[in-house]
Amino acid sequence: MIDEDVSRRTIALSIRTGKLTARGLAYVLRAAGRKIQKERRAHQTPHGRQSVKKLMAHGAATNSIELTGAPKEFDRVARKWNVDYAFYKTGPDKYLLFFKSGQADAITACFGEYSRRVLNKAKTDRVPIREQLRRAAAEILHNPAHKKERIKEAAHEDR
Repeated sequence: MIDEDVSRRTIALSIRTGKLTARGLAYVLRAAGRKIQKERRAHQTPHGRQSVKKLMAHGAATNSIELTGAPKEFDRVARKWNVDYAFYKTGPDKYLLFFKSGQADAITACFGEYSRRVLNKAKTDRVPIREQLRRAAAEILHNPAHKKERIKEAAHEDR
């Protein structure tokens, strides 16, 4: 019974036009739909990465953890765990990670996976491509290719 009341809402539209056509009516209905969706999104609480101000506006208690390194890697892991969080930059490569206290278990699991990824990434000793190019250029400068010797042939005096 309650679902029927919620699903049966009435919308009043007022259109001022000289001639009402199907195209004009469709345009107005699409505009009304966009307006309804915009209002609906405004009332929903945001999820995932957001600003500290928006996270505090949720009304839930928050905690913070210091994080050093790139927050981009943490973003990839946090999307998987569906947690609400915000970064606050305190210095170069230093951030405070704010999150809801109610999601502490999810943040702990997320942080564990993030730590494993960072440690595994440090183990790989791959040299970046730009560094490889710099090394190759330096090697070429130190060891130039063999010089081509041009020798003029003796010209015949007959010609």
